[in-house]
Amino acid sequence: MPPRPKIRAWVILGGLALLAPACVEFPILPLALRAVLYLPVAPTGQWTWHAGSDVNDQPGIYGTQGTPATGNTPGARMMPGYGRDSYGGLWLFGGRGYDSTGAFGEMNDTWRWNGSSWVWVKGSKLKNAPGVYGTKGAAAEANIPGGRDVWSCATDGFGRLWIFGGNGFGATTSGELSDLWRLDGANWVWLAGTNEAGALPVHGTPGVAAAANTPGGREQALAWIDPSGNFWLFGGYGPDSTGSFGHLNDLWKFDGSMWTWISGSSLKEQSGVYGVQGTPNAANVPGARSLSRGWTDASGNLWLFGGYGRDSVGAGPLHLNDLWKYDGANWTWVKGANLISQPGVYGTPGVAATGNTPGARFTHTAAKDSAGNFWLMGGDVAGLATTNDVWRFDGSNWTWMTGAQVGSQGGTYGTLGTPSPVNQPGSRGYSASWFDAAGQFWVFGGQGIDSGGVVLQMLNDLWRYSP
Repeated sequence: MPPRPKIRAWVILGGLALLAPACVEFPILPLALRAVLYLPVAPTGQWTWHAGSDVNDQPGIYGTQGTPATGNTPGARMMPGYGRDSYGGLWLFGGRGYDSTGAFGEMNDTWRWNGSSWVWVKGSKLKNAPGVYGTKGAAAEANIPGGRDVWSCATDGFGRLWIFGGNGFGATTSGELSDLWRLDGANWVWLAGTNEAGALPVHGTPGVAAAANTPGGREQALAWIDPSGNFWLFGGYGPDSTGSFGHLNDLWKFDGSMWTWISGSSLKEQSGVYGVQGTPNAANVPGARSLSRGWTDASGNLWLFGGYGRDSVGAGPLHLNDLWKYDGANWTWVKGANLISQPGVYGTPGVAATGNTPGARFTHTAAKDSAGNFWLMGGDVAGLATTNDVWRFDGSNWTWMTGAQVGSQGGTYGTLGTPSPVNQPGSRGYSASWFDAAGQFWVFGGQGIDSGGVVLQMLNDLWRYSP
């Protein structure tokens, strides 16, 4: 398995944050020095804890497949796929976490939240299940992607969940995957790519679709669905055209039958070309990166924010907070910095301002509301470790909505099902998120801090934020 971005450890001593590299062993500190620093959150809305546990590393409770029940819950996990269907149901697929026995591994279970309870729809309740591919292009009850994490996911205009690649299990092998899947109602259909791990990219000619073209196996890429139903993919971590692993910045489009390499390099670890902020240019391109988040606007533009990658001078890979737009022909650097590891500018809670910007980050989760606003939460933020801050971008400016300006916040759960201005999810990354039809923001699980302050463990709590 290729290396993942490292989660970094922080210790807060009397308000001073000390950064330690991954894998460093800390001495046992006196109790007085082990407290995490808490700051008030911005009171612009209320959180409600709806389901799951307030304690980390819980196994899944599956119940009867196809039958919703109050006690059902996906096991604690990070990096699941997620989407919302046209009936308002919230879908969750796989991730790295705990199965029904409490064993930890790659999951391929498919779940739906119906507004009051979880239902286990498909997949195995045990870890590391292989994929069942069936016939390419044909949905079938037996079809199921193999257990995996850090893939790319997007939801189309019909409320169907699409996933691409990731790191996990093909039909008989495991590793970097290149398979593209779509969930049609209750059945999965395998659309493109190979059913085994390890495929290398074939870029072909820029702008020309070809049957032989493929992005190859990769993880942590960003995906979109445009208004015409095309599936788009940017960057991630995987092999480049020479077979050398690294962070990528190639942009791809799948038109329903073939892949087209649109822009970016066929080689790894490329610097960003930013040009003039606000000005589209054919030479512009985001730097190589993984773990970005993005959305599609009403005009069909593709938007990209942040991630773990390279800046304008090739520094990194580290945290980014640059915001980009792709209009179908050119990239435009819209906001944020062209250098790594920039701090956030929070401004006033609930008030949009030109100078506001989230700090550079990766592992954050994101979703788009019905008005077209882009929301993001948490992640590993430069200078703060994991956070629980929530931001909204309205197409012009950022607004800090809620959450703390410092990292390492423990969860305050309150009473299950009861909103409160005191409630807040703990800091976390690698979560799932959605917007429901009523305009409320939902967040599930991830890797973060539970009610007891235990850090960087797997969570399975489900939250709703009402702005």
